[in-house]
Amino acid sequence: MLLGTASFGYGLITAVASQVPNCDPRRVPHEVDGHIYASDDHTILATLRGSESRILLGTDQIAPIMQQAIVSIEDKRFYEHNGVDLRGIGRAVWADVTNKSVVQGGSTITQQLVKNSCVTTARTISRKLKEAALAWQLEQRWPKLRILTGYLNTIYFGNGAYGVQRAAQTYFNTTASRLTLPQAALLAGIPADPSRFDPVTNPKAARSRRLEVLNTMLAQGEISARDLRRASRAPLPRASDVRLPGIEGPAPYFVNYVKQQLIEKYGTRKVFGGGLNVQTTIDLRLQKLARAAIQNVLKEPNGPSAALVAVRPSTGEVLAMYGGDNFRQSQFNLAVQGERQPGSSFKPFVLATALKQGISPATTFPSKPVNIFIGDKYWPVHNFENDYIGSADLTTATAVSDNSIFAQLTRLVGPANVAKTAHQLGITRHLNPYFAIGLGADAVSPLEMARAFSTFANRGRRVDGSVFGNRPRAVARIRNARDKLIDDNRPVYRAALSRDQDGLLTSILEGVVRSGTGKRAALPDRIVAGKTGTTENFGDAWFVGYTPQLATAVWVGYPNKLKPMLTEYHGDAVAGGTFPAEIWRVFSQQALAGTTPESFPGYSYDYASAKRVVWRDGRLQLDNGFCRETELVTYFSGHGPSRTANCKQNEVDVPRVIGLSVARAKLRLAGQPLTPNIVYKPARPKQRVDLVLDQFPRRGRASSFDTVTLVLAKPLHGVVPDIVGMSVRQARARLRARGLVPAIERFADGSAGQVIAQAPAPHLAAAPRMTVRLVVGHG
Repeated sequence: MLLGTASFGYGLITAVASQVPNCDPRRVPHEVDGHIYASDDHTILATLRGSESRILLGTDQIAPIMQQAIVSIEDKRFYEHNGVDLRGIGRAVWADVTNKSVVQGGSTITQQLVKNSCVTTARTISRKLKEAALAWQLEQRWPKLRILTGYLNTIYFGNGAYGVQRAAQTYFNTTASRLTLPQAALLAGIPADPSRFDPVTNPKAARSRRLEVLNTMLAQGEISARDLRRASRAPLPRASDVRLPGIEGPAPYFVNYVKQQLIEKYGTRKVFGGGLNVQTTIDLRLQKLARAAIQNVLKEPNGPSAALVAVRPSTGEVLAMYGGDNFRQSQFNLAVQGERQPGSSFKPFVLATALKQGISPATTFPSKPVNIFIGDKYWPVHNFENDYIGSADLTTATAVSDNSIFAQLTRLVGPANVAKTAHQLGITRHLNPYFAIGLGADAVSPLEMARAFSTFANRGRRVDGSVFGNRPRAVARIRNARDKLIDDNRPVYRAALSRDQDGLLTSILEGVVRSGTGKRAALPDRIVAGKTGTTENFGDAWFVGYTPQLATAVWVGYPNKLKPMLTEYHGDAVAGGTFPAEIWRVFSQQALAGTTPESFPGYSYDYASAKRVVWRDGRLQLDNGFCRETELVTYFSGHGPSRTANCKQNEVDVPRVIGLSVARAKLRLAGQPLTPNIVYKPARPKQRVDLVLDQFPRRGRASSFDTVTLVLAKPLHGVVPDIVGMSVRQARARLRARGLVPAIERFADGSAGQVIAQAPAPHLAAAPRMTVRLVVGHG
């Protein structure tokens, strides 16, 4: 067996030895340029070139601190092993076994160089064996510094930067030889997950990762604690300072969004240099119109910015994406990464939830300042400029964007149900199911809002991609270098609303544009539905609207900070019905020019009737005639709660008085009002006899003046007397008279012969022959 094993090992090593020269990063094989195309499938938006960002350096051209940083975080035993670190593999396996949520790798720097340069990325045992054998062979032929230099020349640092030289230029506008400690630590942390640790899009994660690298270098004696403190305080590169390589094209923000999807699906090595030819959905005519519409409306150079996303409802295709004014200055995509509160533009999701529950828009609520109890406190809600319209139905409340009524509606349908509906319609990020969700308190992106409203325009059907799943369809299809179809990202339809629910919702949103807050978005020859949104401090303004052929979301605000826009609209505040609605109108009118106007489909509903309901025991129930704080809700036939609440006549809540003194418990019950009834149970030795031990009922509700039974402890052998301050003789006599046994425990400072402390304490339940310990003063 030993001979066979040795022969196999020798044969394997001999077989792969000839492949070692191909591991030189200067001879990386099989790289083929790929391209990202517009929807016409011939206009190139970007080139996916595997070596487009790579500049090969010698060892002396890379700062020593960069070499130390990458070794510390990626392979701290690099200078000790022979290409394969069995100890590191063992640690990784143990970590994977004991902590499934944190998956660790055991590959050395040499193995990673081999993987990047010599072998495929297939996750097979044979590939790992080949990788390990090649790494061992490489260590026999190349010195350590040559291997480390090759590794630094090949790894991906995010933002299109391959190799350490291009990374230094991209992030810091310097060379690899001049990298400082904080710069080297930041770059060393990126290759493990370039998307997650991108300092442009995820600065918090990047800063944390840099600190992890610095702490590792400190532990290995590469830097001092003082060095760590200084480096950890260094600022990260700003988005405007990051210089991206490659072709920028006419839709750079959209291209970056597509690249991120491709990398997540196929990996960086296949995307860059793998010969992928990607046909996207972007319509360059509409992209140009989006830019022109924004520049036409927002004319002040130092004023607010805008983001715009347009989606074709029938296919879910992203047709236009305007994510910022200058891609070279800032790569932060306002259309995708910009997370801002949508304000009232989120209200259609509340309305959709109500329709799904069978609630008719004829339901009325009072428009007035309200305080909604949310479990531990009250949530005060008021309208813009305290303008209230009296009682109004949901159709009117939507048109005028009444906060008071929609807060009450959110409480009625349930915040968690609103979040669920929003996710079904196309919002993908996590939403907190608290009551303010109905007024747009949770941040979302213009891309998500455009997609969700395109579901409204598509008869309640959300469109996913067959390849990329639950996200907007930005990619149509992908072919390889030989023009063979790899993936066809066909539309997949998922029902979020019924046709009747969606048709009724759309008819209500038509009123917002026809006579409500979104009148500036009206088109002269087309039916438009939509919703304005303005945050309370005028820091964000939205208009999201749609026709049967196009759904578009427009956001206006300051991208770098939440700055109130109080005078930017011709001396007035910027609301959703001002700049955003105007941009939407200008863009949509040009985008739809030459197309035949279409109407939204009709809808039908059975008759509706009013039911008085109440929230009780975590669910909506019918009023039995005795409930308080009820709502009169109009439900379509066959809808509404079926269970009747068990409210009491003159109902009050039963307070918890367990642990209170008898006097306080009686006072608390009288305040409801409820009637106390005291019963007793035998007391345990040393138990307090003046507190409520239990009560019946313990919780729930009762009618006024109903009885609440309080359980007290009754001492069967009396209570321990209070003997503090007595002489020892008096204390002994008092205790013995009650069948208790006195015992002096110790002496302490105090009046001579006088009891200064006792245990058990006085007034606790006594027991026959119970010992009472005394502390006596000795003068």
